[in-house]
Amino acid sequence: QDIAFMRMAIAEARNCTSVESAYNVGAVITDGTQVLKHRLLSPQCALMALADKNISTANTTMYTTMEPCSTRLSSNVPCVKRVLNAKIARPPNFVHCTGIEELRNHGVQVIVVSELEDECKALNCHLAK
Repeated sequence: QDIAFMRMAIAEARNCTSVESAYNVGAVITDGTQVLKHRLLSPQCALMALADKNISTANTTMYTTMEPCSTRLSSNVPCVKRVLNAKIARPPNFVHCTGIEELRNHGVQVIVVSELEDECKALNCHLAK
């Protein structure tokens, strides 16, 4: 089931327009029985949309094509703080930053869908210059 949800997140990331200043990121949030949100591309957008509709994300699983960011250059709140505030139970890990470490330090179970890691990384090959 993890692979099916990750494939949905990858499909969302493919909908992004590649630009040199941004990552292509896809996200799916599920409670295990239904997909709560997947038609908005980034974890930030998905969490904001669910919050706007007062949909609880406590104990859900988030599938993203990248590790939630731990710092932002813009004035936006880092995704790792959004995940913690939303009480997401299981976000994944794909890039190097301290987001996963921070989530684990707060007791969040982090999973890696390693079978799809290369496919997720390929979505942002435009930034590997």
